[in-house]
Amino acid sequence: MGTEAENGQIHIPVLLRECIDFLAPHAGGVYVDGTLGLGGHTREILSKSAPDGRVIAFEWDENALCRNQKNLQEYKKRLTIIRRNFAEIDEGLKEAGVEEIDGLMVDVGLSSLQLDHDERGFSFQRDAVLDMRMDSRNEVSAQSILASATEQELADIFFYYGGEKQARPIAFAIVESRKRERVETTKQLVSIVAHAIPKRFHPKRIHVATKVFQALRIAVNTELENLSRIIDDGVKYLKPGARFCVISFHSLEDRIVKRKFKNNKQLDVLTVKPVVPGLEESTVNSRARSARLRVAEKR
Repeated sequence: MGTEAENGQIHIPVLLRECIDFLAPHAGGVYVDGTLGLGGHTREILSKSAPDGRVIAFEWDENALCRNQKNLQEYKKRLTIIRRNFAEIDEGLKEAGVEEIDGLMVDVGLSSLQLDHDERGFSFQRDAVLDMRMDSRNEVSAQSILASATEQELADIFFYYGGEKQARPIAFAIVESRKRERVETTKQLVSIVAHAIPKRFHPKRIHVATKVFQALRIAVNTELENLSRIIDDGVKYLKPGARFCVISFHSLEDRIVKRKFKNNKQLDVLTVKPVVPGLEESTVNSRARSARLRVAEKR
């Protein structure tokens, strides 16, 4: 259900059952999936809205677009894929000729495709070029930020986007290192971070560079700004009674969703506390453990 084989691995969409239950797709409905990714949520929405429900799916990662042209071939008459970030929902829906929708969902986590099969430096598990652009058309990359940002700017990125308490010594180490050579690979960055943080402050449960990589990815792709924008702009397309589902994976995102939903007078919040994966899903899919689903309904 909602899974697909991916190079011998099974892709399991996070919180699939819970999201579909809230979204309640039905025949004849028009839905937006703001993050197509590997297509798991989109496939389920299309299945539940048969025979004539439509999905407008946004995706800015070219690799994901190419894979889904094949994976979702059976739904091509009811599926419109738009190569845009979900923050551009205004532009995308105008292009598709859609004025109102019956539901909207966004999964703002990094996709399995990017973590497992990508060589753009999203993961520190393998040595790769420090790119981190989800959209290759974007001019800003992790390399360019590391090369041009001031020490203070780097420290702010690591602290505010990654919650990294050692942000200042890491930023100092990067600036000193780039005087000798350009910081271009994940291996270089991991080494700089590991040596900048005293051993006694190395985290026990996560990799020492986890927060720095998260912060850089968020900065490169303006993820928090994009999330705020789709919540502001997406609401106006919802029909009365239509639902807005957002799956986030860390506290910065979750706080934005919580605040935006609560402060929007057009919405009724359906999840006082976020819905989290059950023990079974967390056991089967370790990446689901930090997921949080919040849902609101258009008045």
